[in-house]
Amino acid sequence: MKDNNCIFCKIANGDIPSRTIYENEKFRVILDNGPATDGHALVLPKEHFANLFEIPQDWAAEAMETAKTVAEMLRDKLGADGLNVVQNNGEAAGQTVNHFHMHIIPRYKGDGQTILWKPGHPSDAELDEVCRRILD
Repeated sequence: MKDNNCIFCKIANGDIPSRTIYENEKFRVILDNGPATDGHALVLPKEHFANLFEIPQDWAAEAMETAKTVAEMLRDKLGADGLNVVQNNGEAAGQTVNHFHMHIIPRYKGDGQTILWKPGHPSDAELDEVCRRILD
C-alpha cells in the first residue's frame, strides 16, 4: 500500500524525480540530497511502512539484501574505506521521514563524519536486570 501524502512513497515509485542508483521490484535506492559523504544513499521500499515495527519480515530481509548489493557497488565504484548502514525509528532516534528507509553511508579515511554514541558503564547487576526485563 502506498501513502499518497508520503514524499518517500512518491520518490520510490518514480512520481518525483530522484538520482536513482539501483532499483528492483520492491525498492528504489537514491542518492541522499543532503549526504554525509559522497555516495550516501537511501534504500526506499516502494510500499509504505512507517518504520521497522511496521515493515513485514520478508520486506525487512529484502531491504538488507538490497543494502548489501548497493554497499558493494559503492565500495567498488567509489573506493570507500568502510561503510555505515543506519536505520532510524521514531523522532527520538532521529527519524525525520515516517517511511522506513535505510541510509547507506560510504566512509572514507579522514571524512570527518561520525556515527558514535557515548558508551555507558553499567554494572553487571544493571546489565543482568536489563536482560531479565527483556526476557521476562
